[in-house]
Amino acid sequence: MEKRFKLKEHGTSVGRECAAGLTTFMTMAYILAVNPNILSAAGMDAGAVFTATALASAFASFLMGIIANLPFVLSAGMGLNAYFAYTVVLGMGYSWQMALTAVFVEGLIFVILSLTNVREAIFNAFPASLKIAVSVGIGMFITFIGLQNAHIVVSGSTLVSLYSVRESLNSGMFNSEGITVLLALIGIMVTAVLMLHNVKGNILLGILITWGLGIICQLTGLYVPNPELGFYSVIPSGIVSMPASLAPTFFKIDFSAIFSLDFLVVMFAFLFVDMFDTLGTLMGCAAQADLLDEEGHLPGIRGALLSDAVGTVAGSLMGTSTITTFVESASGIAEGGRTGLTAIASGCLFILALFFSPLFLTIPSFATAPALIMVGYLMMQSVGKIEWDDPLESIPAFICIASMGFMYSISEGISFGIISYTFLHVAAGKGKDLSKLLYVLTALFILKYFLI
Repeated sequence: MEKRFKLKEHGTSVGRECAAGLTTFMTMAYILAVNPNILSAAGMDAGAVFTATALASAFASFLMGIIANLPFVLSAGMGLNAYFAYTVVLGMGYSWQMALTAVFVEGLIFVILSLTNVREAIFNAFPASLKIAVSVGIGMFITFIGLQNAHIVVSGSTLVSLYSVRESLNSGMFNSEGITVLLALIGIMVTAVLMLHNVKGNILLGILITWGLGIICQLTGLYVPNPELGFYSVIPSGIVSMPASLAPTFFKIDFSAIFSLDFLVVMFAFLFVDMFDTLGTLMGCAAQADLLDEEGHLPGIRGALLSDAVGTVAGSLMGTSTITTFVESASGIAEGGRTGLTAIASGCLFILALFFSPLFLTIPSFATAPALIMVGYLMMQSVGKIEWDDPLESIPAFICIASMGFMYSISEGISFGIISYTFLHVAAGKGKDLSKLLYVLTALFILKYFLI
């Protein structure tokens, strides 16, 4: 273990890495339930998608741990799966086989870009202030995800608003929805107290304690599951299950439309979002884990990008949408995960999930939401490293942070951060200080808004 993962060099241990892997897995286990649900809307077999998602996630995470020795876990990206099902298949009328082909081609292009150092060069071209901003922005983004998953923040007349416990009492929704909101708030405070007292495994313990409170509430009748509204039992219905067959989705790619303009647009959309979501996640999580060197570079990034790319290719062949590095990896990093052993531990749990799905799929979102929110707090701490007295650096950083949180997109935050950074430097007469690659990225980001 020491020779492979260099645990002492990273100030960690096997136990800490495994706990970090478990924490990351628990905060992202929802993808095993959500991804089959989304892709089945496109006509894909839900059972096969579940198996494909678990296997592709495990495979890509194993690659991340072995090749890159980084604590980042991968799975089918949220947003990209919705684009796959609702836009490409249901909206544009293409078959899910053609959509899988677009993901396959995108993955192959990523493999080439990773092997030729293009993606690494893009990562290194980002200014230091924007790398910090990406970390902070992801903190806002992941906090917003947690607040939404817990239903603490809901849609309303002001776009978003605070959940009303009083209205849930009047409408009879308290015992299904309202109580889960209160449990999530209690979970936040429990996790915060554990962090305050430096309790080891505080985030993981917070998840388990909140889940335990939910079980007590269900047993006493305070929480009443309502599957029609998306509120399920928090008590596992069983322990062991057999994985569904991959046959309905395995190697079901279709090259018949590969040379059409629409195919290229679809493929480019997958390519763009995946590239910059992955780069943003790597920047933010690496900054949080203090893995960047003095020049702001990430040692092992080529292996990380290659793992992401190969995972996408393998996932498309198995029958799932784009595999990407998950922002929830930050929860494992917050637990002390610093090496690839964290990713491998999570990968093993994805394999176990194939045989123990009733247990893993019962983890409620109100129990994992506090973990995401507290990880957001940890990532926000980097905001003090931004040079706020220098508008040339701080304004683009602020735009990046705000865009990432309010537009609910890592790639959009990066896009607006780069565009504003380049524009302001040119306006200040310092355009010569910027690399040519930064100008190329700026042009591509601007063109993206006209083409997609």
